[in-house]
Amino acid sequence: MLKLLPTYGSSWLNQYISTLISHYQIFMNYLKLSFAFFILCFSINLSASAQQDTAILSNILNKSKIIAERYPAEKVYLHFDKPYYSVADTMFFKAYLTYEQNVPSALSKVVYVDLINSQDSIVKSLKLPVTNSVAYGSLELDMINFKQGNYHVRAYTVWMFNSDPDYFFTKTIPIGEAIDKKLITHISYNNTQTDKSQVIDAQIQFKNLDKIPVAGKSVNWNVTSNYEVVSKGRGLTDQNGILKISIVPRKNEFITTGNLVTEVNMGNQEPPVTASFVLKPVVGKNDIQFFPEGGELIKGVPTQVAFKAINQKGLGVDLTGTLTDNDGNQITTFTSSHLGMGSFYLNAEGAKTYKANITFKDGSKKSFDLPKAIESGISIQATASNPELINFKIVANDTYFQQNQGKSIYIVAQNGGRIYYAAQSKLQTQVTAAKIPADKFPSGIIQMSLFAADGQPISERLVFVLHKNAMNLTLKTDLPAYKPRQKVRMTVSAKDSTQRLVGDFSISVTDLQKVPVDENTETTILSSVLLSSDLKGFVERPNYYFIKTDEKKRQELDILMLTQGYRRFSYKEILANRFPVTTYMPEQGITVTGTLRDRTGMPVKRGALRLTSPGRTLSSEALTSNMGLFTFPNLVFEDGMELLINAKYNAAGSNMMIMLDNPPFPEVTKNPSSATEIVNIDSTLSSYLDNSKKQYSNLRTLKEVKITGATVKKPSHQDYIALTGLSMMADHTIDGERFKDCNDLITCLKTLAVGMTFDIDKFYVSRSYNQGDRTPVQIFINGNAVDAVSVSSVMPNDVESVEIFTQDQLGIVFKQYQCNGVIVINTKKVEKSNISLADLKKMMPQSNMLKFTPKGYTKARDFYSPKYVTQTSSYTGNDLRTTIYWNPKVITNAAGDTAVEFYNADGKGTYRAVIEGVDANGNVGRFVYRYTVK
Repeated sequence: MLKLLPTYGSSWLNQYISTLISHYQIFMNYLKLSFAFFILCFSINLSASAQQDTAILSNILNKSKIIAERYPAEKVYLHFDKPYYSVADTMFFKAYLTYEQNVPSALSKVVYVDLINSQDSIVKSLKLPVTNSVAYGSLELDMINFKQGNYHVRAYTVWMFNSDPDYFFTKTIPIGEAIDKKLITHISYNNTQTDKSQVIDAQIQFKNLDKIPVAGKSVNWNVTSNYEVVSKGRGLTDQNGILKISIVPRKNEFITTGNLVTEVNMGNQEPPVTASFVLKPVVGKNDIQFFPEGGELIKGVPTQVAFKAINQKGLGVDLTGTLTDNDGNQITTFTSSHLGMGSFYLNAEGAKTYKANITFKDGSKKSFDLPKAIESGISIQATASNPELINFKIVANDTYFQQNQGKSIYIVAQNGGRIYYAAQSKLQTQVTAAKIPADKFPSGIIQMSLFAADGQPISERLVFVLHKNAMNLTLKTDLPAYKPRQKVRMTVSAKDSTQRLVGDFSISVTDLQKVPVDENTETTILSSVLLSSDLKGFVERPNYYFIKTDEKKRQELDILMLTQGYRRFSYKEILANRFPVTTYMPEQGITVTGTLRDRTGMPVKRGALRLTSPGRTLSSEALTSNMGLFTFPNLVFEDGMELLINAKYNAAGSNMMIMLDNPPFPEVTKNPSSATEIVNIDSTLSSYLDNSKKQYSNLRTLKEVKITGATVKKPSHQDYIALTGLSMMADHTIDGERFKDCNDLITCLKTLAVGMTFDIDKFYVSRSYNQGDRTPVQIFINGNAVDAVSVSSVMPNDVESVEIFTQDQLGIVFKQYQCNGVIVINTKKVEKSNISLADLKKMMPQSNMLKFTPKGYTKARDFYSPKYVTQTSSYTGNDLRTTIYWNPKVITNAAGDTAVEFYNADGKGTYRAVIEGVDANGNVGRFVYRYTVK
């Protein structure tokens, strides 16, 4: 009988590995440099073809080694001080960078964080220095750039550009608004759509700040999509403050993403109150997919078939079902166990086909065909009932066994590209069982792959390993309960079963009454680093699996492994020598690159360049290559600093031109976690926003103060004769403040110019582009027509505003410039004064010099925590803080311990402390602690 059970420490295995290494020198480096742990076990009865078998297995291992060493998968995780915010808050976070085995990443020294609004436009972009694999950041949610809505944050490194953007860290962050809020709203809507028409039936409830319905009020409303009004109307709220409307777009138009604006006439000479809602109507019905274990349904092989059912929004929906064959015979019944997921067993017979008859929770019914069973096959199957062992078996049906009896098969188990288990043997029986101790693997997703005799992958199974004592992370306070404003001393302990752990952590303490949270839906360091970052698709409620993990949750997590695909790499690709393409290298600091050319456009070889900053706090020198290329690597400077590159020290330096490269920037995509967006922020975040209204009452008062004086006219398209005929009001205006964090204007305009599509150096109106119209948009800078390339010559800080026109009512501008759409860039007016000729020369660009303001490091704010040493010290007003304490720089000592101190706010009730982090060995930890303030 065939054995795949590894015999650890056996002399024959050690002798065989030694022989293998002597014949294959590459394995020496492989074992030393690439594998944290490596097991190689073979059938005891080696055949004459052992050398060929070894070559096939070594090829698989070698290709895996290349992935591990040349393409390490870097991950970014952000720990925030709380899950949601209000306008005027400051967002605090810490970035953790990891790679294989979850150890702190030594690859990148720069991390980027973008905050993107519901219109898929970047509102803020941060560049942060990475030190010891972590970075600290903060972001002020100012009243100019932020409005109530669902935002999503993404974090990435340049090295991650080599992979799909799905690898970026993403998280939905709702932001509410409490300052000068007049109404509390709640909306629900239903989309009815055919191939030719669409009707969105919406119901909106309006309440005042005392939560009393606003009844009997006239409401005007309109819906815009692609910056055009597609539907509008008027209605009256009923006694419950509810307005019911039907939104019907124009003929042959459909709303995929729209903006509903309501204007409530309050009466009593009060100004109308507006409220806006993002509409994202979904199309379709409940759906279900089936996933046979091992990848295929095989005739004659009892197989676990997992399923996943989702609704129109992509969220799991529960169901019950029956399985019938093509003769109408009922085979089994089944029901979902968690978030629309579950499984049943099926032994597919002969020429039979199978159908699942589903009843969804909402009462709808539908039948679905199961995948057809293949005639000949073999699969790998596993069970997750024992957290200490991975039990698996290899099962072949009669046809496959008769065709392949005696041939070699191979099993490889890897995590993050590193092999932790490898086995090779002969197919002697139809069913072969084996087990591997789970402690041979790190925590996370293990990809088990079965290979045929020719070395091609034929079956795959994902298994999740979660070690209980990898990191025993705890928090403890010096008292069980406290008074408001009382000092808290909190101790931190990080240990595993054998040693004390030195780790890097962050701690957040929040008032749970003001910041209630659903722990199941949280994005945590465990759910992100160990689970979501390695799976394809959206993972619903990921933290659920890590809260009090028991046998039931382990089984549900195992079903998740069957329904989600592994996304790191494909064995079929790498065995065919189709490796990932590496275009970008890990950043070790800020790098400025470009080309030095003479006046004829020819590159200057070995040209000397010097880069300096004001006051020469920064200075660096470079020589150009034979192609005129130059690089200033590993620079350190804050964002907003103006730099100067000088080429005047070269011979004929006065005739040289310095041309900068644009740094890479990823395209903005739709929120991959859009299913987690909150439709009704007012009601969902009511506790938080009620507190914010009190906390920022001074801002509301200041905002009501009116200051009179001379009106300063800002530049606009109306100042230029060439733009005569355009509408008085632009379809969309971007304030110049939005570009202050921008390095290259054209790059930022691609994301901020909503309603526009950029393709091959031209902008197009999106709705026309999507219909096949390739008439470009005309760009004007201060009334002068230019092409898109010229936009990069404008310094982002010099922009006053950008106006976007998707239509030309008179048609004058569109006809004259043969365009469809206009973008007007207005720069700031320079105050006029008499200047000398010498001053004029200084203002003119010098050919051998280049001044520019690249994207630098964003300085993080320190979290303010008051100290109540005496009754009247530090904080005299009401202490309404929601985040009581934030510390991103918690490092345990050699004993695995440390302590922090802070003061409570005025809020009474339960306070929630969360600590997250990682140690040098890749142990990832999280702990939640609660204490009482009376």
